[in-house]
Amino acid sequence: RDALGSDQMRLAYQPIIDTATNKVVTLEAFARWEHPEMGNVPPSIFIPIAEEANLIGALGDWALRQACIDTAQLPGGVKVAVNVSAAQFSNPGFASLVAQSLAHSELPPERLELELTESIFLGDKAMTEEMFTQLKMLGVRLALDDFGTGYSSLGYLQHAPFDKIKIDKSFIQGVTDPSSRNSAIISAIVSMANALKMDTTAEGIEAHDELDAMRRLGVSQIQGYIYAAAVSFEDVCEAMMSGDW
Repeated sequence: RDALGSDQMRLAYQPIIDTATNKVVTLEAFARWEHPEMGNVPPSIFIPIAEEANLIGALGDWALRQACIDTAQLPGGVKVAVNVSAAQFSNPGFASLVAQSLAHSELPPERLELELTESIFLGDKAMTEEMFTQLKMLGVRLALDDFGTGYSSLGYLQHAPFDKIKIDKSFIQGVTDPSSRNSAIISAIVSMANALKMDTTAEGIEAHDELDAMRRLGVSQIQGYIYAAAVSFEDVCEAMMSGDW
């Protein structure tokens, strides 16, 4: 709570790369805590604490507002992806917060991508459908994160208006192993996404053979340490202005 109120929180950004052009198309935002005494507190520590203290909604709302402000300053049409918790999504005022964040930052809505997990579907069905309607009316993009790790992903795709599927990194690991079924699973996901007119992003790319496999399988976008870890907004600006990204 003190960190949110005393400017200790920061955002770091990891690029998402278009496999056809090899250019940065989206930056995913990650919260970072720079404690004045303890230094950098890992998200693996502070995210669970925020959830237990019912502060995950406030943290997510701050991240959304700051990501819009940062991205509006970047050249070109690069998008920003922001993770949305189930607590935020279930808040009836969430769509209004998104609208206010876009208006305040003057970021075009099509440059904002909200990443959602299947946990949002555990709430009231009518409320969930209404929130989807409100968000799509704003013009923002919606991505289903960690696809394939839940129980009913295909059922959700029947009705939820997603623009992108993010393939969980667990399917990337071992994709080049001839004995692995992951390549066939990714190929099927890509075919389904193409039929539904959705983009695909492969998460956790860490090796060149994995990168080559994603291109061969037709994945739209890739993300992982093979390109860059999450870096500060200042480093993002420097990389983009220098042409490194």
